[in-house]
Amino acid sequence: MSESPADLHESCDATPDCFVAKSRRDFLRDSFLSVAGAMIAVGASRSTAFAMPLEFTAARSRAGGRRSYGVPAADGAQIDKDNQVILVRWAGAIYAFNLSCPHQNAALRWDDKSGGFSCPKHHSIFKPDGEKVEGRAPRGMDRFAVTKDGSGVSVDIDRLYREDDDAALWEAAVIRV
Repeated sequence: MSESPADLHESCDATPDCFVAKSRRDFLRDSFLSVAGAMIAVGASRSTAFAMPLEFTAARSRAGGRRSYGVPAADGAQIDKDNQVILVRWAGAIYAFNLSCPHQNAALRWDDKSGGFSCPKHHSIFKPDGEKVEGRAPRGMDRFAVTKDGSGVSVDIDRLYREDDDAALWEAAVIRV
């Protein structure tokens, strides 16, 4: 003779390591908490770059080759299509990049899978700081000269540094925050 579900619950109450849920609600709650805990554990082991927010922006002001932007409040990337600028705050630094891939000038995109920028044309991959990871690109992403300007960031779109030609200037084109 088999026990009814009610009998199973009553006999289970007597043992502390019972795995039978008392109700559908308890089962769903316990299942949800288990899945949520697993997702948090997996998410905590990933780099924060995977969750980097991306938004579109426009320069607040223009003066010759200089474009002014607000200081990004948190890690993320802002794209100014009109001026071909990617403004990135990542790991305590702010960078300004050319929107074009250094290989054949295709517009770069953020790629959650790689946790960096990628070229859709030939699949070059770059870290959020512009360093080349892999692909046909001959160097890292091209950086614009960038300076802190009062409560904002000033990007000089007339001063573009290539990692292979201007390594020292490329390395210095950063604001530490």
